[in-house]
Amino acid sequence: MRIEIDDLSRPKVHALLQEHLTDMYELSPPEQVFALDVKKLKAPDITFWSVWEEDNLIGCGALKELSVSQGEIKSMRTPAATRNRGAGRAVREHIIAVAKQRGYTRLNLETGTHAAFEPAHNLYRSKGFTLSGPFGSYRPDPHSLFM
Repeated sequence: MRIEIDDLSRPKVHALLQEHLTDMYELSPPEQVFALDVKKLKAPDITFWSVWEEDNLIGCGALKELSVSQGEIKSMRTPAATRNRGAGRAVREHIIAVAKQRGYTRLNLETGTHAAFEPAHNLYRSKGFTLSGPFGSYRPDPHSLFM
């Protein structure tokens, strides 16, 4: 398994991000979907990684800089066909390590509240993430869970 900074130019990455966005819009009201498309992930304050096994894309994740001391995990995804192979844990660990290298003292995330998000909740809880209130420009919402 290798994790690499990705320039978001490969079709396999585009397809995975489209799968992610499609699921988010199926599980949450459109105005409460905070997943980013390819164009928004290319912002200068976001670093995006892809996870590969040989030539197979098995996951992705991003880190958005909120301030010099805080970041936000974005776009964590593993394709449905390659779940439970460790890519989610690996990219989570990579993002945490980069956040520490950058000197962040707080790492935030927003995810959904639908039952389908429970595996993601468990992934983050298993690393010590706890529930928190909204951060940055987020507002309280019954469809968002903040950690």
